[in-house]
Amino acid sequence: MRRALALLAVLLLTAGCVGAYDIPLPGGADVGSKPYRVTAQFRDVLDLVPQAAVKVNDVAVGRVESIDLAEDEWTADVRLVLNGDVRLPANAVAQLRQTSLLGEKYVELAHPREAPTGTLADGAVVPVERSGRNPEVEEVFGALAMVLNGGGVAQLRDITRELNAALGGNEKEIRSLLSTVEAFVRGLDQNRGKITAALDGVKELSTTLNARREPIGVVLDKLEPGLKVFAEQRESLTTMLKALDRLSGVAVRTINASKDDAVAGLRALEPTLRRLAEAGQKLPQALEVLLTYPFPDSALDAIKGDYLNVFLTLVVPR
Repeated sequence: MRRALALLAVLLLTAGCVGAYDIPLPGGADVGSKPYRVTAQFRDVLDLVPQAAVKVNDVAVGRVESIDLAEDEWTADVRLVLNGDVRLPANAVAQLRQTSLLGEKYVELAHPREAPTGTLADGAVVPVERSGRNPEVEEVFGALAMVLNGGGVAQLRDITRELNAALGGNEKEIRSLLSTVEAFVRGLDQNRGKITAALDGVKELSTTLNARREPIGVVLDKLEPGLKVFAEQRESLTTMLKALDRLSGVAVRTINASKDDAVAGLRALEPTLRRLAEAGQKLPQALEVLLTYPFPDSALDAIKGDYLNVFLTLVVPR
């Protein structure tokens, strides 16, 4: 009995000297005779503890040696002890994982998504840019509670009740509406070629307008002064249009009032115009003789040159 008490006292004294985390535990990863140490930086280590496992491809290759607050006091430095036979690239990534839903935490080292470079060696550091963690069960449940309590799920019963109230007794109208929508969609489907052609035409028009953007801009810029003049002379234009309206009214009344006289005058001119039409070519010939009297056109062939002297003696009776 005394020997047992003495042995227990020695163990307690030893544990008090080296610390609880320094006591080797059975079943841990074998780090070999030549291990190397790597520091992984995390923004949040959750409830990770020293002596937790370090795994690569779900195989334990080391353990967490210590967890300390970094110099910036915003991140945590997790010191890892790895088996000397483990080979990882220098840009390896570190993730906090959990063995099961309620299991313990461990650190997983893995190859990066980009091309691997170099070799992870003793004293290397995995920065926070290449570290992360999985969501906690509490976080998932909290987000689910927010969705169920403050989101739209809580309103499903109200939405269902309102839909039933709106549709109840209106089955015929709803059926008619669905039939109309079906006919509309069918019409769209039957004319999809024309719709596509119209959209293509709009696209071509847009392309053309875009290609002629500068000329259109110049035209619009030049239209502005003209529109400004129109705006300034709007009152004068309105007055002119009103005067034209009155003038057209007067002209219509004048034509209506003199219609009978105009028709009578045209009828009176009808015999004279008929006689002129019957005269035909004789009237131009008579006019030629009248203008060249007393010499007809046939006398020009007997005259040499382009002019003729004529001496006339006019006898005036007394």
